[in-house]
Amino acid sequence: MTSEKSDGHELRAEYLLDAPRASTWRCWTESRLLEQWFHPESWTTEVKALEQRPGGASHIVMRGPNGEVSDGVGVFLEVVPERRLVFTNAYISGWIPADEPSGAPFRTMIIEMSDEGERTRYVVRALHWTEEARKKHEEIGFHQGWKQTTGQLEALARSI
Repeated sequence: MTSEKSDGHELRAEYLLDAPRASTWRCWTESRLLEQWFHPESWTTEVKALEQRPGGASHIVMRGPNGEVSDGVGVFLEVVPERRLVFTNAYISGWIPADEPSGAPFRTMIIEMSDEGERTRYVVRALHWTEEARKKHEEIGFHQGWKQTTGQLEALARSI
């Protein structure tokens, strides 16, 4: 089940995963698991930093089959175990303002998880500084990308 919504500067996708919340959380917070699902098909992911605490570094590098590189650097703003992750690419470790990325624009990501019976309600929100940035992120494939990676997340979370 998927619902997609775009309000103002926000992009949002909501799913009901056939996987337990504890396993879904592990897939987000354990580097070796995150590297297995957090990328488009035929790409790879390398987690260089994943310090889940306010101000903690996040550095995830995705590589494509034709030499493409997506180098995602940011910080965590909030971490509520098994419930909520909030991170942004507007800063790097040490609260140093980041250079604007060349791919997807500045944004704050909110990942929320809650139990729904034996399943997990999984909500992904991307908050942007401007409507133009929101549109750019949508055009480069926000909904398609999250749909694909969420399917990979669900399969992995079911298997662990």
